[in-house]
Amino acid sequence: MLHAVILAGGSGTRLWPLSRAHYPKQFLQLLGTYTLLQQTVLRLGESVSPERLWVVTGKEQECVVRSQLSNLPGLSGDKAQVLVEPLPRNTAAAVGLAAVHLRRQDPQAVMAVLHADHWIEHQRAFVALLSVAAGLARQSVLVTLGVVPDRPETGYGYIRRGASVAAYRASLPNGQEAYLVEQFVEKPDVRTAQQYLASSAYYWNAGIFLWQASTILEEIAVFLPALYQGLEEIARRLDSDNAADTLAAVYPRLESVSIDSGVLEKSARLVVVPADIGWSDLGDWAAIHRLSRRDARGNALSPNVFDVESENSFVYSSRRTIATIGLKNTVVVDAEDALLICANDRAQEVRAVVHQLQSRGAEVGHVSRTVYRPWGTYTVLEEGARFKVKRLVVNPGAALSLQLHHHRSEHWVVVAGVAEVTNGDLGGRLQMGQSTYIPQGTIHRLANPGPELLEIIEVQTGSYLGEDDIVRFNDLSQRGSPEPVVNPGEEPWDHGTELSGANEPSGAHE
Repeated sequence: MLHAVILAGGSGTRLWPLSRAHYPKQFLQLLGTYTLLQQTVLRLGESVSPERLWVVTGKEQECVVRSQLSNLPGLSGDKAQVLVEPLPRNTAAAVGLAAVHLRRQDPQAVMAVLHADHWIEHQRAFVALLSVAAGLARQSVLVTLGVVPDRPETGYGYIRRGASVAAYRASLPNGQEAYLVEQFVEKPDVRTAQQYLASSAYYWNAGIFLWQASTILEEIAVFLPALYQGLEEIARRLDSDNAADTLAAVYPRLESVSIDSGVLEKSARLVVVPADIGWSDLGDWAAIHRLSRRDARGNALSPNVFDVESENSFVYSSRRTIATIGLKNTVVVDAEDALLICANDRAQEVRAVVHQLQSRGAEVGHVSRTVYRPWGTYTVLEEGARFKVKRLVVNPGAALSLQLHHHRSEHWVVVAGVAEVTNGDLGGRLQMGQSTYIPQGTIHRLANPGPELLEIIEVQTGSYLGEDDIVRFNDLSQRGSPEPVVNPGEEPWDHGTELSGANEPSGAHE
């Protein structure tokens, strides 16, 4: 059976300021009405059923992944499998983690490894090639789709093909070829990329792979034996009560290496199938510009952008009205809390700006104003030395954890929906326009009992307003003892989700 394994980690720093480490590009609606993650799922069509869909992601993105999957037709509930890495360990570990899960479920499982943040124009051709490649993978080979280049691209790595694989020709459709992979080639300069384009022997390395779970684990055992041993330790505990503890203990020890350099560049079992599918990795704003709808002057403009005689420019605004005059070959991206302006041909350098911000400890380099949590979202609207104003949006049926704060008080005003509030010994429901004040040190909780979104404006005041000034308690139904205090300035630890008796991840607001 064919399974799809979607890698949904990564930070997408070249698409800052919209893409941040806590909410990277795969969760954005950059091209169309669905996010890139959702489009990755939808383009599979009926070739992979929801029960055979696997998404590998990190702890901070788990709630966003689950939310976006649940909003797709046919994916409500827990049909898709979400595998959560305790921390990033590159693609070899992510692929291996998915492979040990698939091998347990189906020893003959074929896994298509896809990235959640790529663009593919020709869906039918892509799905047809998945079927072709899956047939090859069942013959114990590793398959990569090599994208047929349509321009001398210097931002991609390439694959140089070798001899045609005659042994597999009988299993391929008429006109379809498969080749041994002769070499992986790093990103070339312009002259070399032009030579690659003129040749028929080079393809873009799209990172789309198909193989049996058992086959890739065999190759990992050969080329990355220490990683394989760690994966097998995880695999032996998958059905035990301490599976999560084993994963948390073993995963940090795994080697951080890409599947390409760790295995594929060394394997003699790798073949490439040419793919003319209209692929892009959406690696920078120039790529988004190229794929966006443009006017007669080559501009791609948001609806709230008013332009006079600009040319070949990309101008995006999330909210504010922007006026531009006479721009040429320019990228402008206006987010809630940051503005990017750069030349089109230097869009790849946005990553350097993000590194500067992060090195200076600027939150804007990795966290956006709107933060996603298992219960919904919060957005910082305004803040000062002793106050902070937030907008909280709580999903229907969701609840924040039972908690208290040592250094701040809070004032909640309901602006939409109905709130179920615990405030010390008091409790009850608040309608739109009603409010409650929560003094410092008071145990409190917020929940949404209704079918619509609950929206709250929260005003915090106090001597310390950090997200780590929080003491969480076990759910009321469990009557458990309070958890240890997370002191201001310390790194919070991780908890589970606070909806049915467990606690929500730490570091979350409330």
